[in-house]
Amino acid sequence: MNMDDPEAFSAANSYIPTAKSCLLSGYFLGQWAQRAQLLLPNAGGESKPNFNKHKPWIETTYHGIVTENDDKVLLDPPLIALDKDAPLRYAESFEVTLTEEGEICGFRIHGQNVPFEAVVLDKSTGEGVIRAKDKLDCELQKEHTFTIQAYDCGEGPDGANMKKSHKATVHIQVNDINEYSPVFKEKTYKATVIEGKKYDSILKVEAVDADCSFQFSQICNYEIVTPDVPFTIDKDGFIKNTEKLSYGKEHMYKLTVTAYDCGKNRASEDVLVKISVKPTCKPSWQGFNKRIEYEPGTGSLALFPNVHLETCDEPITSIRATIELETNHIGKGCDRDTYSEKSLHKLCGASSGTVELLPAPSSSANWTVGLPTDNGHDSDQVFEFNGTQAIKVPDGLVSTSLKEPFTVSVWMRHGPGAHEKETILCKSDKTDMNRHHYSLYVHNCRLIFLLRQDPSEAENYKPAEFHWKLDQVCDKEWHHYVLNVEFPTVSLFVDGTTFEPFLVTEDYPLHASKLETQLTIGACWQEISGHDNDTETVPEPTSGGNARMAQFFRGNLAGLIIRSGKLENKKVIDCLYTCKEGLDVQLPEEVASAVKVEFNPNQSSLTVEGDDIDAFDKVMQHISYLNSRQFPTPGIRHLRITTTVKCFNEDACVSVPDAEGYVMVLQPEEPKISLSGIDHFARSAAEFESQEGVTLFPELRIVSTITREVEADTDSEAAEGADDDPTVQETVVSEEIMHNLDTCEVSVVGDELDGEHESLEVDRSQLQQRALEMSSSNLGLVITGVNTMANYEQVLHLIRYKNWHTEALFDRKFKLVCSELNGRYISNDFKVEVNVIHTANPVEHANAMVQPNFINPVHHASVDLSGHNLVNAHQASVVPSAATIVIVVCVSFLVFMIILGVFRIRAAHQRTMRDQENGKENEMDWDDSALTITVNPMETYEDQHSSEEEEEEEEESEDGEEEDDITSAESESSEDEEGGEPEDQQGSSRQQQLEWDDSTLTY
Repeated sequence: MNMDDPEAFSAANSYIPTAKSCLLSGYFLGQWAQRAQLLLPNAGGESKPNFNKHKPWIETTYHGIVTENDDKVLLDPPLIALDKDAPLRYAESFEVTLTEEGEICGFRIHGQNVPFEAVVLDKSTGEGVIRAKDKLDCELQKEHTFTIQAYDCGEGPDGANMKKSHKATVHIQVNDINEYSPVFKEKTYKATVIEGKKYDSILKVEAVDADCSFQFSQICNYEIVTPDVPFTIDKDGFIKNTEKLSYGKEHMYKLTVTAYDCGKNRASEDVLVKISVKPTCKPSWQGFNKRIEYEPGTGSLALFPNVHLETCDEPITSIRATIELETNHIGKGCDRDTYSEKSLHKLCGASSGTVELLPAPSSSANWTVGLPTDNGHDSDQVFEFNGTQAIKVPDGLVSTSLKEPFTVSVWMRHGPGAHEKETILCKSDKTDMNRHHYSLYVHNCRLIFLLRQDPSEAENYKPAEFHWKLDQVCDKEWHHYVLNVEFPTVSLFVDGTTFEPFLVTEDYPLHASKLETQLTIGACWQEISGHDNDTETVPEPTSGGNARMAQFFRGNLAGLIIRSGKLENKKVIDCLYTCKEGLDVQLPEEVASAVKVEFNPNQSSLTVEGDDIDAFDKVMQHISYLNSRQFPTPGIRHLRITTTVKCFNEDACVSVPDAEGYVMVLQPEEPKISLSGIDHFARSAAEFESQEGVTLFPELRIVSTITREVEADTDSEAAEGADDDPTVQETVVSEEIMHNLDTCEVSVVGDELDGEHESLEVDRSQLQQRALEMSSSNLGLVITGVNTMANYEQVLHLIRYKNWHTEALFDRKFKLVCSELNGRYISNDFKVEVNVIHTANPVEHANAMVQPNFINPVHHASVDLSGHNLVNAHQASVVPSAATIVIVVCVSFLVFMIILGVFRIRAAHQRTMRDQENGKENEMDWDDSALTITVNPMETYEDQHSSEEEEEEEEESEDGEEEDDITSAESESSEDEEGGEPEDQQGSSRQQQLEWDDSTLTY
């Protein structure tokens, strides 16, 4: 019988009582027959005594079933012990005698920790049962096996001679009940599908049941509880979609799923299933930010920190990606230092012999004033030639001998043009013959350099024209051209790369001539008559302004340089062309050998190659943008990634679209260059005429600051209030920074310098020590060169002004302006006014007063300027009348001079106060050395008085040109020396005469 079959178990259970009755009936019949045989021979005699002769008998094996949480065990066969010594039960006609021998007293179970016990139900019949001591758990132990043994009651009341049966084996199976519900193995299930695809299986959910039986521990069914979803689930837990999913319709589906066991128990807790819908897989760069902001001065910035190449699980054999940084619109092709081309040559090591032919317009280089420029200071200044403009280079600026090596370098942007010659640089005869000595021009997208040799003894053909056919000439992009000329060879470098001429033509050397030559830019100087010009005839010009110009250039030029006597080496050429911005990459060590990286010369493009996607992604994540300029050019730099992928199956290989974005270089904090120092002082005429001259900027200071906005520091309560108050503003702070300067210009305010008797000078040896240069003219002087602000300060302290003819000079004004990056950042206008102190010729006199050379500073506090009146506080003693008259005349003249001095002191003081109100620091150094007053005591008062009036009118007409200083202390000492004072009446009348009205005077 199968114990696991519930129906068979129930049938067996119903059969047991019937079987039990049959067994008992058969047993008693057998016992009756046995007992009858024993009693028949002794029917007439005495009966034998009772004794326990036989052992009890039980089956050898039992199988039982018990339901967990129940103690009743159903056995097959039933537990019955038989004993031949058991009493006979006679029929009703027989006498039934009962004896204790043969009765079953009990069952004994053998085994360790057996959770069952056996109990005798009827001793006489030997019927017993097995039951559980405690509730059983099928999940802990499903089957139990042990042995059982029956024993009878023995003989007599004390149970002596007790007999035991053999040991029988009992197998009991614990029957399960459905007490547990299914439980899912995971709390949440997730899966991702691609839109537009129908799956056989998306994911599998799985539940378990803790019941021990097959019936109740098996999961017979799963069910999606969430209604109206395009998914279904089978009995094994596999979920699939019933229709094609759309990412546009739903990004994610959330399903609730339950489970049932075979006993129809539902899961104790339903499970959540999340199914994400991805768009149709398209090979592309993932994690690519289109806008990348770059803060100036922060070093390198990673461009693709989270980038990943999605290949849609396509097997890849190799990947090649090209990253391009587009900087053609910045400056001359990229961000470079915007110093003058001459300064850049010095910085790159070409320190001598360079002449800049297209400098920024200034007082010392004014031949480029008429050319239109880009008007931008953030990037390089370039000049535009529209086919009608050209400039003449001043004579003597370039002294190039064609017998010596020389270099021509230029930045050029040129597009496809007409089939005419377009001249960049040309040196030709000024008159008559129209011969071109050398020329650099463009013709049909070819760059041509013409070099005609000077007359020589041998009239042989020599190389004269060098032709290069270059795409760069007509691509409308900026390129750097360098021509190293060392006759008879000419080497061309374009963007640092060497190009050989494809054609070299020969010609005779020039004929001997004493004609002067003209160097021009943007066209070639031609004679108006139209004589032969080597190979062509110049048409008769029609416009008066450019009557002698021909072969005009159309395009942009910048940085045109001629360097005499030397050739540019490759290091200098690369330095001039190298950009200050570009791409960079730091390869991780673990992928350095798996990926190959190559840069173009100016690092605006790099190529990455590899076959490992993970290693390729790591390299891409380490690509960065770097701008090493202190003040970079702000704006957008477009960025593009072009990718080529090769697969095992070329027919089905993926195509990766280009990824495009841009780097936004933010506006740098602009420096404010401030010039300060003494802006007004006076010196004696002798100092101006001395060998050293007068130092213009003795205490000049150059300071550069940037302004930043920072949040004001407040306490917590104020900060909380500030969050709610939209009117709270940030605090502006200034921070001093250090950077270079490239130009300082000292210019004259007013009349130009007269070279015959005045000049501005500076020690040239000090300039050379600091790698600076100076150029001067009648408008002032200009110091150029890239150097620190401290070095410029030291040089400016050395500038001296000399004047050998100071009789008609009373003051001179100068203006100083410094700049950085070729005029991108310009300082304030620092103006200095220098006054000339004139002195009279000293005359020997007993009463003359000798004064020091300088009175510094000038103190005005001791002078009473209220009303311009000087009244003597001391009364003189009475003297004889004649002496009194003489003294009065002398004192009157002296007082007059004192008033004039006081008046001039006050005028200077008022001017000083006005300057201080304008924020200037003034210092007045006064020189009244060797002032001597000589009085003729024989003159009459009337003559003296009339001379006073004439001198007074003369002083008014001079309008303050002379500046004589007599202090009140001097006036007092002079009066004391005279030894007396006039009478009150006379003093009062003279005081009225000497009162001064300066309300209408101008100074």
